[in-house]
Amino acid sequence: MKKKKWLAIMMALTMTAGCLSGCGGAEEGQQEVSGGVDETAARKEEAYAEQTSGEKVRIKLFTGKIETIDVMDEIIADFNASQDRIEVEQEYQKDASNIIKIKFASGEVPDIMTTYEQGFVDEGKYLDLSGQSEWWERLSPSMKEACTDVKSGNQYRVCTNMTMAGFFYNKEMLDELGLEVPQQWDDFMKMLETVKKEKPEVTPWFIFGSEAWHLGHLIEFIPHGYVKATLGTIDAKKAMLDDDQARLRFGEPDGPMAVFASRMLELQEKGLINEDVLTATSDNCIQDFVNGKAAMFSNGMWVISSLLEANPDMADKIGFAPYPAYMPDSKPVVLSAEDSGYSISSTTEHKEEAIEFLNFLFQPENQKKYSEAAKAPSAFTDVDADWAPETIVKEVSEAVGSAVNIGYTNEKPAGFSGDDAGRMLQELFAGQFSAEEFAKAYEQAWNDGMNTGN
Repeated sequence: MKKKKWLAIMMALTMTAGCLSGCGGAEEGQQEVSGGVDETAARKEEAYAEQTSGEKVRIKLFTGKIETIDVMDEIIADFNASQDRIEVEQEYQKDASNIIKIKFASGEVPDIMTTYEQGFVDEGKYLDLSGQSEWWERLSPSMKEACTDVKSGNQYRVCTNMTMAGFFYNKEMLDELGLEVPQQWDDFMKMLETVKKEKPEVTPWFIFGSEAWHLGHLIEFIPHGYVKATLGTIDAKKAMLDDDQARLRFGEPDGPMAVFASRMLELQEKGLINEDVLTATSDNCIQDFVNGKAAMFSNGMWVISSLLEANPDMADKIGFAPYPAYMPDSKPVVLSAEDSGYSISSTTEHKEEAIEFLNFLFQPENQKKYSEAAKAPSAFTDVDADWAPETIVKEVSEAVGSAVNIGYTNEKPAGFSGDDAGRMLQELFAGQFSAEEFAKAYEQAWNDGMNTGN
């Protein structure tokens, strides 16, 4: 096999050298390498040699989305079987936002990835996808805007779905107690205290703190949500990109981080969250919720499939509510953002093959399958998916309409991931910080992360 490949390359080199000799040398503007052969042409000949030799092009897809592993494996298998030239392999990592740093540093960069950070955009890690008009023409305008880099105006990823995140709660339980999920934090605390008093066997708010990404999401949706709702989407993005602490106020004793940390410590002290917060897993949370042992928890639409799989009878009992306003003069917020975003490495040798796979993945029939498995509405306007039971869709629509809609914090530093932030919240729950110390440490970690990414 290698001999045939080498022979093909040598023949290409001989033919190219003969042509250059007969034509009096390379054309103007053509890049020359040793032997007078254009480097791009040599790569093309090598790629052609690989194809004619029967060797497959192998594409690596890197993801941290555990909820979609099975459906993606199914779609990948269909793609691999549809042709005999490209083979796609999916790699899942629980700590994906940190593992990708190692991959970038080591040069073992996947061809396609679902991880995305502004710092990596600035470092040129992702391929510019702005020219893929066949994708953008199908995507909803709001989702295209969400995929657009504020600094350059280009698109370095394409999302396939929209998602919402907030509080999932047991409607039947709260109705029995005559309770609703309030929009202000003080009333929210009273509601949790009522649940604890009336149903002492029930965890009012279950937090699965062994998983750093989940705690990172709490920071992203609550204190970062406050920043986005207060400054507005664009100004918040700019303040984060510029590390404008005068506006972010991460380290101030009355700022969003210190107040958030004090709220978390108060919940823990009053027993309004689970005692095993530092060891509890998402599976523990799902089982307690569907079995009536937890009144509510924070998560995104991706959890619905796991809830209904664990207990199909929960469909009409699942409520959804925004995060209550926790700062003075603030408003409740709900995540309403892009989901399942895909980027291509700027250094991949298989750009066309990566695009070919994404074209297959984005086909309407595959996106319908994906949306229904992920329990998230499609971002493509030509995909009609039954992504959730009607009762849940209604709950989500009402929540989105009643609160400030915020997006993900893609502008966080490359050197300070959401998982890193989550680990700091683990340390807070473990008693290693006071609220003010947490805020100062968070500000320092954010600033250091900015410097690492530069």
